[in-house]
Amino acid sequence: MAKREYEDYLKFMGEALELAKKIPRYFSKFSNHIYCNHQKFTIYILMQKLRLTTRGVISFLRANPGLCMHFGLFRIPVHTTIVRFVAKIKNYINFLLDIRQANTVAIDSTGFELETKSYYFRNIRYSDLKQKTKRYMKLSICIDTDKQLILTYKIRRKLRNDTIDFKELLKELDIKQVIADKGYDSHSNRRFVINRLKAVPIIPVRWHTNFYGYLTKKKKISGKNYHQRSKVETIFSVIKRRYGSVLRNRSYATQKVELISKLITYNLDRKLNYLLLILGLHQSPILCSYPT
Repeated sequence: MAKREYEDYLKFMGEALELAKKIPRYFSKFSNHIYCNHQKFTIYILMQKLRLTTRGVISFLRANPGLCMHFGLFRIPVHTTIVRFVAKIKNYINFLLDIRQANTVAIDSTGFELETKSYYFRNIRYSDLKQKTKRYMKLSICIDTDKQLILTYKIRRKLRNDTIDFKELLKELDIKQVIADKGYDSHSNRRFVINRLKAVPIIPVRWHTNFYGYLTKKKKISGKNYHQRSKVETIFSVIKRRYGSVLRNRSYATQKVELISKLITYNLDRKLNYLLLILGLHQSPILCSYPT
């Protein structure tokens, strides 16, 4: 492993370990205390980053003992330890995405596949048989368009109308603008943003191409920032390309944990890249120089 890549993994695992402190160190006082939940969580997040299975990430750690020493892992667990941890963390993982303030946010939804069968197997070879397995899980997210971080999410097991999750995604946020497509257009949603959140809804009105409604009876809403909505699509693309678009787990609870862990992994990677960008700008000789 190259030195630069090794340092990136150390920084990532350090951030994951710090974030894991928001969950209990042990689920039970009778635990054998060989591995704490913070270490298991770090391993699971690293597994998402590397797009590995539980067996694969354990093999990776065995090949890189220096990474294990970095977060106090003196014994490498077997893969079933991580599997059991995923089943237990479902009640705590919701607390790990806790950013609640932003200037402008955008909302959209996408789907994640629930099976790893190939397109040929699902649609050609057995096309005459009725499919009994679920095809995808729906994910709706709200993002900070400035930092491109995920703020809140909503996961559903089947297809539902987008407007159902609109208020749920926004109700705990302190924001100034909300950007969404026509699928979220409704009088109730607009009133919620204006009256409850004291923000501006930049949502195109149905059956119109360039009209976003009124903030008051006389003040028309400007749609000049509507192009920021495309950043949600960018985030979906990054998550699926880097961490996978297929959920391998079988039960709904563990599928949900796997999907949330992908969002957490994205946020950790994004925060590190954002921090490096800021440091790079501050250290730039062009920005730091003064005119003579």
